[in-house]
Amino acid sequence: VRLVESGGGLVQTGGSLRLSCAASGSGFSIQEMAWYRRTPGRGRDLVAATNSGGSPHYADSVKDRFTISRDNAENTLYLQMNEMNADDTGTYYCAARLVGSRNPPGVPDSWGRGTQVTVSS
Repeated sequence: VRLVESGGGLVQTGGSLRLSCAASGSGFSIQEMAWYRRTPGRGRDLVAATNSGGSPHYADSVKDRFTISRDNAENTLYLQMNEMNADDTGTYYCAARLVGSRNPPGVPDSWGRGTQVTVSS
């Protein structure tokens, strides 16, 4: 499955951005989709995840500010980011875990190329 992120950019502290991730391809079913964030000096950290049957999961640092949602009909994942601060700066990646994945639990099968988000003071 191919994942393409969009919606990144520059935003001021306290502002909002909405990221989108379009999934394309054939012959697959997506079990879980997630947003990860890479910040300077750190690896990729999970920001938010949603699967087909459960409640969304958020990192503590973004709870009550970010909302993950998924349009199954359009195979698109969204991340609404509000009340943004400097710690939200980073490259945001969309990831998907497929039904029948052979990866260890929680390990995605596909990744997008990322979209840069910068929060300025």
